[in-house]
Amino acid sequence: MNEVFQALSDPTRREILRLLRQRDMSAGEIAESFPLANSTLSGHFKTLKHSGLIVSERSGTTIVYSLNVSAFEGMLAAVMELFAMDEEPKESKK
Repeated sequence: MNEVFQALSDPTRREILRLLRQRDMSAGEIAESFPLANSTLSGHFKTLKHSGLIVSERSGTTIVYSLNVSAFEGMLAAVMELFAMDEEPKESKK
């Protein structure tokens, strides 16, 4: 879970996830959305893959990235559990 929170801590990585929520995209397509060097984006992809939030598939010389929906849902469930969002708020004692 620490890797997921680390991956989500960066606005560029959050934007990559937003893009991949719409559809699978090649590294080049994603790069068109950012004014960053390819090496910088590669580092972001590596962090997102390490966290399990995205997966990649090589097709010839092209790498296509996809949102790992099951990992994303698992992360959301963990966050909801962390903040007990499925329970009624407890009244504070005064």
